[in-house]
Amino acid sequence: MGARRMRYAICRIVPLLSLLIAGHVLVRAQDKPEPPDAPQPCPPSCQAPDAKKDDKKEVSPNRALAAAAKTKDLTVQALGKAREWEGGWITGIYIGKDQQRIPLTGDQRLDYYLRQTLTTPGAAMKRMFTAGFDQVRGVPYQWDDGWAGYGERFASREGQFIASNSLAALGNAALKYEPRYDRCRCTGFWPRTRHAIVRNFLTYNQSEVELRPQWALYGGAFGGGLISTSWKPKPRNAFSEGARAAGEQGGYGIAWNFIVEFGDEIKTKIGPNKPRKY
Repeated sequence: MGARRMRYAICRIVPLLSLLIAGHVLVRAQDKPEPPDAPQPCPPSCQAPDAKKDDKKEVSPNRALAAAAKTKDLTVQALGKAREWEGGWITGIYIGKDQQRIPLTGDQRLDYYLRQTLTTPGAAMKRMFTAGFDQVRGVPYQWDDGWAGYGERFASREGQFIASNSLAALGNAALKYEPRYDRCRCTGFWPRTRHAIVRNFLTYNQSEVELRPQWALYGGAFGGGLISTSWKPKPRNAFSEGARAAGEQGGYGIAWNFIVEFGDEIKTKIGPNKPRKY
């Protein structure tokens, strides 16, 4: 009896499942998208974009070369600015050997004074060096030998340097003397060295041809030494300090002129040689 009922149920369910499957297939067949139409020949107007793409493909190598050349030019300019910055960082402002000497205007003198006294890192390097030399010699002896003593010596040199440069700038402006160093137009180590030594004691007047003693430079150094006694520990003789500062200008000035003269040989070569000039 149970087997008969099972066969009866199967006979009823199978046709029903068949109808459901057939209906589902029919619905899917109706929802299926129609096949696309056969491609039609394209008019000449629709072929223009392809032709333009071909033209772009032909032009793209030229554009790539132009972009590469532009990138190279920008790189060279950047290296030139870096080289110029490096030159100003070490040597400051000077007159190149291929540059005509032209008297400075009042604004240019002010700019030169600010750069050489306050804004050029090379000027700070000079004070650091001289303060280190004072530290090694232990002068003034009242200051200790540690970092605190070095800080006092550096501050003292800073104040003395600013006073000396200010007095020298005023004197050169009044006398209309050339404050800048000019690189020698000669060749060879010894002629250029001689030029560096001589230019520490002589400079050009307003004509930029005639040489005159460096009155303002050494007068400023002497005055800076005098002024420095106002903060140095006692006892201090003002005239002795002034004479010592003027003598130091003779030694340090020659050494610095040598660095400026042979700056291109000393510095690492980066980019074209474009020193800062007026």
